[in-house]
Amino acid sequence: MKQPEGSRELGPVGAPPIGQRVDLADRRLFLHSSGSGGPAVVFLPAAGAVGLDYLRIHEQVAEFACSVLYDRGGTGWSDPITLPRTAAEVATELHALLRVAAVPGPYVLVAHGLGGAYARRFAQLFPDDLAGLVAVESFHEDWDDYMPETLHLDRTPTALPGRVQTTLIRTLSKPFYRKMFAAWPPEVRTALVAGHVRPAWMVSGARERRSLPALATELRAGGPFPDVPVIALGALASDPGQRGGFSKQAARELSVSKHRMYTALAESVSHGEYRELPIARHSTVHLDAPEEIVRAIREVSARG
Repeated sequence: MKQPEGSRELGPVGAPPIGQRVDLADRRLFLHSSGSGGPAVVFLPAAGAVGLDYLRIHEQVAEFACSVLYDRGGTGWSDPITLPRTAAEVATELHALLRVAAVPGPYVLVAHGLGGAYARRFAQLFPDDLAGLVAVESFHEDWDDYMPETLHLDRTPTALPGRVQTTLIRTLSKPFYRKMFAAWPPEVRTALVAGHVRPAWMVSGARERRSLPALATELRAGGPFPDVPVIALGALASDPGQRGGFSKQAARELSVSKHRMYTALAESVSHGEYRELPIARHSTVHLDAPEEIVRAIREVSARG
């Protein structure tokens, strides 16, 4: 397969420690599945995250359903492609992956952060294949309608980190990732830490984040969201990166705006609910509140 121009750094880091790479028409995608029973639960990672970041939640979900972790094209252990992409491209890729991997639908999608954009596009394109949504601090196309102007999508552009920045981040973040994945199996922990401090993974996350305004426009024009069970989870604690740039007032405004946005999301379907996670942070919500996420998945699965 010809590697996209300018994406040489975005290839997979060796062989994945668990799971497999599934062959699609023009690329291989990492997938790890466990458990049985439906509806199958599929995790859509946030920007800068990969499927195995959610391994501990996945293992709990696999006790009552088929649970699937995967890496989008251009991220993690999947093959390199040019980023960013449209939500339709990512959603169609996921739909094809699940079919090739023989994971039957309909699916409960668990979408963290940017993964929410791709989950919502999946719902627009394949409504019959959606059983429910757990929106974990998820992106929503109406973000600008609810957030303070200073947080509008076109006011917070993401710059690609340069060599000096990636070197500094690598040095500072390695202890953070070692602590984050301390409970993971050793072979998985070692691979995840090595991947997350690799410049390629940092760059791929930044490239995906640069498409937020375009994704919002695409979703608003994409059609209705199906009437399926939805539980939205909002993290109220500040990320470490926010503490230096966010005043207490700004943090309060963000929480109020998030409450309004996710409440509107929940009220847009017949069976929807918004739940707040006071001690969880956006980037690490899956580590800060795993039991609450598993509970939401279980409940949406039972309704789906």
